Amino acid sequence: MAADSFSAVWVSHSSLTDFTACKRAYFLKHIYRDPMTGHKIQLVAPPLALGVALHEVLESLSQIPVDKRFDTPLLERFAAAWKKVAGKRGGFADVDTEYRYKSRGEDMLKRIQKNPGPLSRLAIKIKDDLPHFWLSEKDQIILCGKIDWLEYLPEENAVHIIDFKSGKKMEDASSLQLPIYYLLVHHCQSRKAVKASYWYLELSDTLTEKPLPSLEESTDAVLTIAREVKLARQLQKFSCVHNGCRFCEPMERIVKGEGEFVGENDYKQDMYILKHSTKDDDDSLIL
Repeated sequence: MAADSFSAVWVSHSSLTDFTACKRAYFLKHIYRDPMTGHKIQLVAPPLALGVALHEVLESLSQIPVDKRFDTPLLERFAAAWKKVAGKRGGFADVDTEYRYKSRGEDMLKRIQKNPGPLSRLAIKIKDDLPHFWLSEKDQIILCGKIDWLEYLPEENAVHIIDFKSGKKMEDASSLQLPIYYLLVHHCQSRKAVKASYWYLELSDTLTEKPLPSLEESTDAVLTIAREVKLARQLQKFSCVHNGCRFCEPMERIVKGEGEFVGENDYKQDMYILKHSTKDDDDSLIL
């Protein structure tokens, strides 16, 4: 079969994570479209709003030359980004909750301003808006995703993969995030990746380095789950093994009409908020 990107199954770290957690949640987040609008649906909540605003600020820095990168204070950039997620568009039920999350974001950026680390050094920016490659042409599967930061290491003409974390939890050792980022960096730009780190912005001034997985192991691990995704899509089998769980139930409530529509995001998804949502303070968010 000839490679066809339009008919291929596209997978990413977020979609594979959702599929692994709950197949029904994967369907509702990545396939289901509202019959009235034709749009996909998204549940917005404070951790997501915080991550989106922080991501906008940090991503913008990689496009600025090193000597001018901090000319505009980070808090000023954050204030502008926050306007896009303020109020109900960020899932904030009240001004106190919004103030608390915004303050957390400001504290993280103050930490970065004082200890910029790799952000004060050369960076690589992949040209594609959404880096992607054929994970398997035979299986018609494409892997895509955005890497938070690629530090350029001139002595080795290599790159250091860095992922920003705004949540309070440490990334699980079984996470496919680094294998996926490693594959994307390997296939979507020319320099070799020699290091990978997480930066827990709320917890540390410095990076937490992690060993790079092998390319072969990374490919096998990601492709195994991606093939399960493709099979589920072919068979249209997306049931929750628990007949309802914390991953799919909030999305089911939106489908049932219990959510409040608060607008469209940049990806033309319909955004909703839910009343009486579960506690979200401990949610870990990938930037």
